[in-house]
Amino acid sequence: MGTDDSGFSDASAAPHYHGHRDRLRQRFRDGGHEALQDYEMLELLLFSPIKRADTKPIAKALIARFGSFADVLAAPPARLMEVKGVGQRVVDQLKLAHAVSQRFLREEVRKKPVLSSWSAVLDYVRTAMAFSDREEFRILFLDKKNALIADEVQQRGTVDHTPVYPREVMKRALELSASAIILVHNHPSGDPTPSRADIQMTNQIAEIAKPLGIALHDHIIVGRDGHASFRGLQLI
Repeated sequence: MGTDDSGFSDASAAPHYHGHRDRLRQRFRDGGHEALQDYEMLELLLFSPIKRADTKPIAKALIARFGSFADVLAAPPARLMEVKGVGQRVVDQLKLAHAVSQRFLREEVRKKPVLSSWSAVLDYVRTAMAFSDREEFRILFLDKKNALIADEVQQRGTVDHTPVYPREVMKRALELSASAIILVHNHPSGDPTPSRADIQMTNQIAEIAKPLGIALHDHIIVGRDGHASFRGLQLI
């Protein structure tokens, strides 16, 4: 006899929430995601791993703990499992949803020149990094037409620091025959304001890139509270 993430056995009775599930699915079919609140979207995701329990309390508990739908999807597995009713199957489902959203947005970035689809770039990097609990340093490598060649996470660090080696950044750009790069990293604190170290590191990369004929288009810092563009702030 199996159990789902709720701890309920397969022989459990199927009470009131079955009709609720049907109604919630129908609302989603009729109105899409905009017809549902964040916790209701989570309920839908939890229907698969939790087949024999009411998912509403678990969904609301997740929102209460992490703050938003996006925060829940990006939360570390160990922290997710601190919420009652959340086991490995729920974590797998949430991580799959997060990965699907990143894959979709990355494909949107790949379809056209990056500089002409800046909002898609911002949507992608925010989904990929803004809600992480550790700093990550990512590079978007572009060709002569500013199309995306590669998107790579170069370093992962701690809650407030990621070691970045400018010469390694340039080495990788040359390996990929990139004509331009966009630097991206996150601030887990939520505040995307560039630090003095961020500015210094960006200047070092720009100085090395220029004689190699590689353009540094921007350095974007993302956080829960928004993003900061070095180009927009006239820091490069």
